[in-house]
Amino acid sequence: MTTFLGLKLFTHQSFRRLNFKRISVINLQTVLISSQKLVYSEFGDPAKVVRLEHEELREPKETEVLVRMLAAPLNPADINTIQGVYPSKPVLPAVPGNEGVGEVVSAGSAVLSLRPGDHVTPYLPTNLGTWRTHAVFQANEVCKVPKELGVVEAATMSVNPYTAYRMLKDFVPLSEGDVVIQNGANSACGQNVIQLCKLWGLRSINVVRNRPDIGELKRYLMDLGATYVLTEEELRETEMFKTKEVQRPRLALNCVGGRNSLMVLKQLDRGGTMVTYGAMSREPVPAHNSLFIFKDLRLRGYWMTAWTNKHAGMPEHLQMKEEVSRMLMDGSLRPPVHKLVPISQYKEAVTSVLRQTGFVGLKYVFDFQREG
Repeated sequence: MTTFLGLKLFTHQSFRRLNFKRISVINLQTVLISSQKLVYSEFGDPAKVVRLEHEELREPKETEVLVRMLAAPLNPADINTIQGVYPSKPVLPAVPGNEGVGEVVSAGSAVLSLRPGDHVTPYLPTNLGTWRTHAVFQANEVCKVPKELGVVEAATMSVNPYTAYRMLKDFVPLSEGDVVIQNGANSACGQNVIQLCKLWGLRSINVVRNRPDIGELKRYLMDLGATYVLTEEELRETEMFKTKEVQRPRLALNCVGGRNSLMVLKQLDRGGTMVTYGAMSREPVPAHNSLFIFKDLRLRGYWMTAWTNKHAGMPEHLQMKEEVSRMLMDGSLRPPVHKLVPISQYKEAVTSVLRQTGFVGLKYVFDFQREG
């Protein structure tokens, strides 16, 4: 062994005297981020099957981006997916979460459309796995959104606002002054329907369940732009259509099902259409034969995931994204009433979503920059 500038160097002979039977060379790749993520390996009760794990993320490959997640909402579809009752099922183990917004930390050499600092959301809101602090995604799995968008607005824009937008655009040709009726009007999607109707000059009839704070709820929805807010009992007894105070609606939006949906269906004008996009009551939609024979009503269904899978990247998708982004940025479309929670409080959050009752559809949103 010799020395050079104070450093000990092994000669060939001295190296051979070391009792190494085998020397292996490890190709080290720089660890960039220590990440946290929520994971589940079996379907079931989210409070029981979801767990918090740590993960070391490495440098993205040439077609990948490293994303620091900023926020991600907890949607009913996310809960249903973990339970195993949603039509779209991921390969397990999986990270929950279909929606969210993140910031690009670094990009692979072949990625030209994204740069560090860009804000991105899932390109297709289906099982990407957004409930984590950081992730490495393929660049084509995310799309750029304006940084001027608020974090909550960006994180929640691709499910409820898009669903409301498409249901008002795609089923019945509506003109200014036309009437739309919906149940579940205090839900996150229902609130978007109210606001879009106001922006587009449509009149909305909004049905909600009766409750102790019904006066406060009605004032809130009217402030969003609702034309009418009725309880189920008030809808059953209303004379507004007979007195011609308002014309019968051509479009009905149903997220409840059961008797509630039948009451809404009965209010439609001849040739009207009811679109079902949810089933909060878990009861089927009953429809009398006479409604089809004498009023020629139509029943349709809508699933945002199926629409996006078919239209992603097409002009109608890009136009919707641009228009909704603009409305969120200028304040004409409000984000949902929400509660920010750190990822460490995930059990409390998923349990709250499962048991949620109350004034409006409170949206729980993971704030990944917040320590629990």
